Amino acid sequence: MNWSDVGDALFGGVSQYGAILELVQNSVYAGAVLGLVGGLIGVFVMQRDMAFAVHGISELSFAGAAVALLIGVDVVSGSIVGSLIAAALIGLLGARARDRNSIIGVLMPFGLGVGILCLSLYNGRSATRFSLLTGQIVSVQSEQLGWLVVIGVAVLAALLLIWRPLRFDSLDPQSAAARGVPTTAVSLAFMLLLGLIVAVAVHIIGALLVMALLVTPAAAAMRVASGPLSVPLLAAAFGFVSAVGGVLLAVAGTLPVSPYITTISFAIYLVCRLVGARRDRTTRAL
Repeated sequence: MNWSDVGDALFGGVSQYGAILELVQNSVYAGAVLGLVGGLIGVFVMQRDMAFAVHGISELSFAGAAVALLIGVDVVSGSIVGSLIAAALIGLLGARARDRNSIIGVLMPFGLGVGILCLSLYNGRSATRFSLLTGQIVSVQSEQLGWLVVIGVAVLAALLLIWRPLRFDSLDPQSAAARGVPTTAVSLAFMLLLGLIVAVAVHIIGALLVMALLVTPAAAAMRVASGPLSVPLLAAAFGFVSAVGGVLLAVAGTLPVSPYITTISFAIYLVCRLVGARRDRTTRAL
């Protein structure tokens, strides 16, 4: 590979950018929904110390999608089934952090192994197999994209409905239980919502990199803000910029969308960490 090949991979579609963007405009919409919802739900992922769970669910989502691909059914449906099974198992059996981590540690290699086995047996296009791991939203059909957007909006609506009890349970579960909050039901509902949005993320950014939109934006927001409103708003904004910006940049070349999304997300986190560290030093000096 030479620099010319790199340039073509990054900017080979610039001359036809407008036409290509028109063809994949639904991808921008799906990325926007995922970025917003992923940023919001990521706040609770961080507060509940469940970043590892995101990765565990993504492995089962990948396995479900791979099984669906092998047997010739809708890949999105398979991904959703895999995600919901993993989320339900973690939510029901992993009440304590130690139990949760051990369950995730068991599920992850199993899901990855099943997924790799199914992809090895699949005789279709290699690009289709590769997209399940690294994401390629432009390869998703219009009908599937519609379902992805519907799922994202539904998760957002449900998340807003349980926002107050979920926030109480995330910050102080003992007090929440004492005040009569149905913590078990709230936790299970959160896990199922997380499973649904992970299934969406697998088709946009890939099973291996979902934390770039479901963890990193919230982690970045928590570095520069602490308020109950400012953190979710910043996390949603960071997720939106990462997802939409990644799709818009990917259209200019031939690379998958995931490297762009992860790079933007990481850059935002790095800037926020530097800003937060500088602010902390200034506060201590005063």
